[in-house]
Amino acid sequence: MSVGASLRRAARDFYGQSWRLLVLNAALSAFVLGVVVAGLWVPPVLALLVLAGPLAAGLMHCAVTVAQTGDLGLRDAVTGVRVHWRRGLVLGGVVLAAAAGALFAVPFYAGLGGLGWALALAALYLAAAFAILQLELWPLAVSEPERPLKVVARESLADLLRRPGPASVLALALLAINLVGIAAAAIPFLTLTVAYSFLAAAHFALPRPDPGGATAWPA
Repeated sequence: MSVGASLRRAARDFYGQSWRLLVLNAALSAFVLGVVVAGLWVPPVLALLVLAGPLAAGLMHCAVTVAQTGDLGLRDAVTGVRVHWRRGLVLGGVVLAAAAGALFAVPFYAGLGGLGWALALAALYLAAAFAILQLELWPLAVSEPERPLKVVARESLADLLRRPGPASVLALALLAINLVGIAAAAIPFLTLTVAYSFLAAAHFALPRPDPGGATAWPA
């Protein structure tokens, strides 16, 4: 699905399921925020952020469910965490390790000066590419739990390489939306930006269901 269509359909689903998504988004955000705040005092606590993976997988399960069926219940979140918690731990751990590596590598290389700046830019580029890949990987990993994660990851990378431009545009659009949400965090409605991002990623990465309800895979 195109970037514009993905954002529009996500907005439609977001409106229709807003109160349920608010609960799920708030649970994920509260956990991450609580761990980060505690980590400011006791840094080892930050390792618990890996547990956000199963919660994120549960939220993505709900996004995929809405994108493919148009319906959602709070029970779907429980089902999502129960079915995908192992995969969520793996994906969350990889994301956490990549983020930690980027936070270390970019300032380290930049501090070297000279050639170090080129290495810092390369590390920043790889981190951005990895982040964009997540828009393909998470929806596919959750929608196809029976398939090996390595296979899903290869297909996600192949799909990203087929359309790097649209994926990058979607990533920039979602980044802007979430930055607005962070800047206006006092407004409860904008705390839903993470859930909206998951919906947009699901519409972008997954095949569109046909009018009869079956999933229309591309030929």
